[in-house]
Amino acid sequence: MSVSAVPVPETGVRRNWRDQARWMTVADVFAILTVLTLPWSTTLPGIFVSCWLGALAWVTDWRAFTRLLTQPICYLPLAFAGLAAVGTLWSDAAWGARLYALGPTLKLLVLPGLFYHFERSARGMWVFIAFLGSCTLLMLVSWIVLIDPSLSLKPAEAAERGIFVKNYIAQSQEFALCAVALAYPIVRLLQANRLWLALMLAVISFGFIFNMSFVIVSRTAMVTIPVMIAVFALLHLKWRTSLMIFSGLVVLAALAFAASPLLQRKAETIVSDYQLYKRQNVPTSVGLRLEYWRKSVQFFAASPVVGNGTGATLGLFQRAASGEPDRATAHVIGNPHNQTLAVAVQWGAAGIITLYAMWFAHLRLFRGEGLVAWIGMLVVVQNIFTSIFNSHIFDFHEGWMYVLGVGVAGGMVLRARSVGKDPSGTARS
Repeated sequence: MSVSAVPVPETGVRRNWRDQARWMTVADVFAILTVLTLPWSTTLPGIFVSCWLGALAWVTDWRAFTRLLTQPICYLPLAFAGLAAVGTLWSDAAWGARLYALGPTLKLLVLPGLFYHFERSARGMWVFIAFLGSCTLLMLVSWIVLIDPSLSLKPAEAAERGIFVKNYIAQSQEFALCAVALAYPIVRLLQANRLWLALMLAVISFGFIFNMSFVIVSRTAMVTIPVMIAVFALLHLKWRTSLMIFSGLVVLAALAFAASPLLQRKAETIVSDYQLYKRQNVPTSVGLRLEYWRKSVQFFAASPVVGNGTGATLGLFQRAASGEPDRATAHVIGNPHNQTLAVAVQWGAAGIITLYAMWFAHLRLFRGEGLVAWIGMLVVVQNIFTSIFNSHIFDFHEGWMYVLGVGVAGGMVLRARSVGKDPSGTARS
C-alpha cells in the first residue's frame, strides 16, 4: 500500500524570498534612497540604483517588460546608448577614452526599468516627496555654510560660496526644479481653499528662489527658470491670470536684482566676459563656451552623418588648439558644454535625430493635466533648455535627475492610463 507524500510547508525565509509584494517594497525603498542621496553624493545613488535593479529583476514579468520596450519612450533611450556603443568602432581615440565617453550614456538604460516598476508601484509620489525634502534640507544647509564656510565638506581650495557638497551648477538645477515644480500644487491648493498647506509649499518654493538670489546661482538656472515658469503659465493658467502673475514676477525679479549683488555680478560678467574674449582672446567663462561651440561646429561639419566617434572630442580639441597657452583658442576640453554639439561631434546627424526624438517622445508622454504629468514635463523642459549651455544628460547629477524624474513620472502616468485614475491617485470622474 502506497503512502501519499506529505507536502513540506515552506519556511519563512523561502516564503519571503518568493513574495513579490515584499520585493516591490524593497525596490521602492531603494528608489527613495536613490533620490534622497542624489543631492548629497555621487557614490550612494549609484549603489542604490544597482540595488534597485537587483530587486526589480527578481519580480519582473519579462514578457510584459519586452512589450514595454516596443514603445518609443523606451527604445529611443536604448537606441541612443546603443549608438554611443557602436560609435566606439569608428573613433580614433584610445579605447580608454572611448569607454569613458560611453559611460554617461548608460544611465539611459535604466529608463525602461523605471517605467516598468512605477507603472506597477503605488509609491511613486513618495520618491518625489523624498527628493523635495532632501533638496529643502540642502537649501537650509546652504544658508548655514554661507554664514560659516568652514562647515562645507568641500576642500578649502575648491570651496564655493554657500556650497556644502557638489557644485553650484548641480545645486542650482535641483533648487530651480523644486521651486518651479511646486507652482502647480500651490495653485491647486489655493483653488481648493487649503491655504495653510499652500502657504507652506510657497515658503519652501520662495526659499529656493531666495537662496539662488542671495547665496549662489548658475547663469544656466537664471536663464531657464523664466522658461519653465512660462511653460507652467501656458499649460495650466488662463491668459489673464498668466498676465497678472507675469507682471508680478517681473516686479519681484526687478526687486531681487536691485537687492542682490550676486545677481548683479552674474549679469555684469556676461557682458564683460564676452568683450574680453572677443577683443583679447581671454579665456573667460562666456568666451570659452563660444570657443568650444565654434570649434564643435567645425568638427561636426567634417563628419556630419555619423560623427567622429565616441570619445573623439578631446583629441579633436587638442589638434585644433592654437595660440599661447593662456589664450581661449588654446584651451582643450572633452565636452563642448552643449548637449546637441556634444552629440553632433561624436555621432553626427544620427545622434542629433535620436536625441531629439527621445526628448519629443518623453514630452508627448506627459501631455495632460495632473501634478505627475507637470513634474515629468518640467523635468524634460528643464533638461532641454539647460542643455543649451551644458551637456546635462552626460553629467552625473543632472543626467540622473532626468532619468529618475522621467522614469518615475512616466511610470506613474502609464499606471494612471491603465487604471483610469489621475497619476497622483485620484479617480477620474
